[in-house]
Amino acid sequence: MIRQKVRKVGNSLVVTIPKDEAERLNLSEGDLVDLDVHPLEVRPVMRPEVRAAAERSWARSERAYRYLADR
Repeated sequence: MIRQKVRKVGNSLVVTIPKDEAERLNLSEGDLVDLDVHPLEVRPVMRPEVRAAAERSWARSERAYRYLADR
């Protein structure tokens, strides 16, 4: 599966096919392709040790974090 950003070129939106993928599929300019397009939601994932450290920090300093969030 290829994940690419949508870009604007003139009045159109475009998605490019990386060269290595085009070569793998033996694609050439003018070929027709079938696409299944849907928005992709990307969420960062914390490593378990980073999440544990953040949770310990939150437990120690929740009031301070909430105070800062209101500023």
